Amino acid sequence: MLVIIFKSLINRVGIIILLAFFMSKVGLFRKLVSKQNISVKDKILLGIIFGIYGVVGTYTGIPIKGAIANARVVGVFVGGLLGGPFVGILSGLIAGGHRYLIDVGGFTAFSCALSTITEGAMAGFLSKKIEKYDNKLLFALISGMAAEILQMIIILVFAKPYLKALSLVKIIGIPMIIINGIGIAVFIAITDSIFKDLEMAAAYQAQLALRIANKTLKYFRKGFNENTAYETAMIIKEMTDVKAVAFSNTERILAHVGVGEDHHFSGSSIKTNLTRETIQKGKYMVANKQEEIGCEDSSCSLKSAIIVPLTEGNKVIGTLKLYKTKENSITKVERELALGLAQIFSTQIELSKIDYQAELLAKSELKALQAQINPHFLFNAINTIVSLIRTQPDNARRLLIHLGNYFRNNLQEGNEEVELHREIEHINSYLEIEKARFGDKLKIVYNIPEDIDCILPPLLLQPIVENAIKHGVLKKIEGGTIEILATDNEWETELVVKDDGVGMSLEVLSSLFEEDKLDSIGLTNVNNRLRNKYGREYGLKIDSKLNKGTKVTMIIPKKQRREAI
Repeated sequence: MLVIIFKSLINRVGIIILLAFFMSKVGLFRKLVSKQNISVKDKILLGIIFGIYGVVGTYTGIPIKGAIANARVVGVFVGGLLGGPFVGILSGLIAGGHRYLIDVGGFTAFSCALSTITEGAMAGFLSKKIEKYDNKLLFALISGMAAEILQMIIILVFAKPYLKALSLVKIIGIPMIIINGIGIAVFIAITDSIFKDLEMAAAYQAQLALRIANKTLKYFRKGFNENTAYETAMIIKEMTDVKAVAFSNTERILAHVGVGEDHHFSGSSIKTNLTRETIQKGKYMVANKQEEIGCEDSSCSLKSAIIVPLTEGNKVIGTLKLYKTKENSITKVERELALGLAQIFSTQIELSKIDYQAELLAKSELKALQAQINPHFLFNAINTIVSLIRTQPDNARRLLIHLGNYFRNNLQEGNEEVELHREIEHINSYLEIEKARFGDKLKIVYNIPEDIDCILPPLLLQPIVENAIKHGVLKKIEGGTIEILATDNEWETELVVKDDGVGMSLEVLSSLFEEDKLDSIGLTNVNNRLRNKYGREYGLKIDSKLNKGTKVTMIIPKKQRREAI
């Protein structure tokens, strides 16, 4: 008997799984399941969909001793796990209410209806927990089986007579617990594929952001104004499926392309409350309804929006706005695209400031050093991050932050001096990316006193560390260690970068600072900057032994010492 029930339940669950597979290909279902912020309307629709799955589970059930061995819980429980308590309870009410109405007075009608609603509510309250588990399938399997155990208990408590209920549970208990648990896990696996598809879409959006940045670079490098904002908005509008793109500064609209341009005029004051709030708070805002956007024109067709601040340093200088004409239609992928573009545009705008002040940088060779952003490093970093997006998203996000910090620090103004700890933070961003690439081959040791008092020109240490990695440690098959040390005294600070790499011969060491040595252009730049700023005696000191390693030392005089120089 058990074998027959097992086989029959497998067939019934298979029907529901097949329906789930086909539904996973339907755009509306995919959109509902993948939304981060589900509206009440969406929740009702999801509740109805998964309630219908429960009804199907009932109709495909197997009549046994006045009851039905069925897969009703599969749809209801998955609905709760995906949509939360509201969806779980609603789908449970639909499927459970139907079960009661088709067999009013049946000895398990009430207990089965009650257990269906209870299991839907249980799944809804577990929906937050499943998000935290990497192995969602195992979580779904165990929680689904636990829910079916709960159903058997409810049948034993509420179905009368008790002996008849006990006899029924002995027959259907184990098959329903195992098969329905597996069915729930498989259903979750199918819906999880939707999220994986979205991750692939997110990777595409990342590539799209880079393509947009490549096309817009020539505009924002000329400054942030009406002309450059309009050209950039046109590019974004053409390359994405948003209905309108806009830019503003802190007071007025610089450009608006697409739906709404009949009243969002360039040069006019900002029209929406959401834009004003974004500028004031310095944080991105998402609107899912027309009234949340707060446009002054009540007939405006824009219904959803994401508005992201554009910054220069820590100061908000404007906004990037992406609009759609349907409510609640800003997806996670579009949010990440907007955030990525805003960060890129902020950097491009800062680059325009650097370009404007280029002639002021003649005092040192910092401009040349800034221009040496190695494209190989950028592409390698991007490839490393892309490879981690699906398997280690938190690590990928951490590396993206380091990459942004690295390039932001590379754009510091020439006359600026920074604290040593800030320079170390810049180096750490660079090294975190390199360590992600090379793993255990690269080890870093910091020996920097927390209370050290050292102010120095930016980008002095990074070229030395990069040189130690490229020409020292990574030349060895097994890799090696780089140590960064600082020693403070009354008049000056000694900074040392040591590595146990392949080292240099005396011949290479003696020709290191020759002007035509392309491999050492970073070291030459740092050496010249030190000597120009502090005097010839403050140039780099380099000790190296072949197959032993290299030690690079620089001396940074204190302010009082500089005044005496």
